Amino acid sequence: MSHGPRTGLSAVSTALLAMSRHLEVRDVLKTIVASARELLDAEYAALGVPDDHGGFAQFVVDGVSDEQWKAIGPLPRQHGILAAMLHDAAPERLADVRKDPRFEGWPAAHPEMSDFLGLPIRDGDEVMGALFLANKRCPKPAGGCGFTQDDEDLLGILAQHAAIALTNARLYERSRELTIAEERSRLAHELHDAVSQKLFSLRLTAQAAAALVDRDPARAKDELQQVAALAAEAADELRAAVVELRPAALDEDGLVATLRTQIQVLDRAHTASVTFDSAGVRALPAAQEGALLRVSQEALHNALRHSGADKIEVRLSRREHGAVLRITDDGRGFDPRTVRRAGRHLGLVSMRDRASGVGGSLSVQSAPGEGTTIEMEVPGG
Repeated sequence: MSHGPRTGLSAVSTALLAMSRHLEVRDVLKTIVASARELLDAEYAALGVPDDHGGFAQFVVDGVSDEQWKAIGPLPRQHGILAAMLHDAAPERLADVRKDPRFEGWPAAHPEMSDFLGLPIRDGDEVMGALFLANKRCPKPAGGCGFTQDDEDLLGILAQHAAIALTNARLYERSRELTIAEERSRLAHELHDAVSQKLFSLRLTAQAAAALVDRDPARAKDELQQVAALAAEAADELRAAVVELRPAALDEDGLVATLRTQIQVLDRAHTASVTFDSAGVRALPAAQEGALLRVSQEALHNALRHSGADKIEVRLSRREHGAVLRITDDGRGFDPRTVRRAGRHLGLVSMRDRASGVGGSLSVQSAPGEGTTIEMEVPGG
């Protein structure tokens, strides 16, 4: 390895650990590019993920300032050396990329590049993207490339792990999309139930008013006033369905606002009182916020469907270098040991997995007749 065995191994380990810390595709791409550039001591690095139309769905660079990147212009197309990386799926190591017959130039604002190392990122037969490095920071032999075979081998190791990291990130994002769709469906069902109940009550009250019109006009008037009130409530619920039935806006609104909105919907849709409070919580990493949201949804679903609770309280608060989510209900409670032995986990296993998956912990306190408290703590923020 060009950095020497100990330095090279340490650098590769650092790069792989950095990639494993991220779950969002964009974050993984940025980490791969930055790690590759640092690992091989190059001036510039880029990673392109192809689309199906001859361009790039994503193209991430490192070593180029934001001002330079804006001046360069639109994303590159798949031609020249870029196309070779994606279509031939073979490494390319060049002394001067500008002298290669496939080179087709670049925009005026593009930085000058000479020696070049490119490598595809593959998952089996699929080419997921391509890594490009340019301008090795080292003395170069006359007419030769600064990148060595050792550099190529090192980048190959990084590319293999990059494929794994990208695959995991894609699966995470797909899972998140499915989760959002599932949550929308659940909220739709609950809002539908709430509106249906209001409309059923409205119908019965209207029938009662019709029957009373001739023999008791005063009572009929009272019933009609009740009809008007129920119709207004039903209209409110329908408006809530339009406003609130959208994908969980975690990225746009943050965890606190998303939790508050969803709990307001649940409070309207159920007879139980569902309240939310937060104190001093800062923005958390995306993975932690996603895990907290999913655990809260699972715990609330259990409380509303199974506990018979009249009151459910959700509190999100700051604790040292992290956050704590606490969900308490006054329902019938249960014996966690009995539930475990019976093979009914009420989602507790998945909630614990979500907590541990982001470096957090989850505790459950419950007993028959004493309600349930679920507490999840995560680092970050």
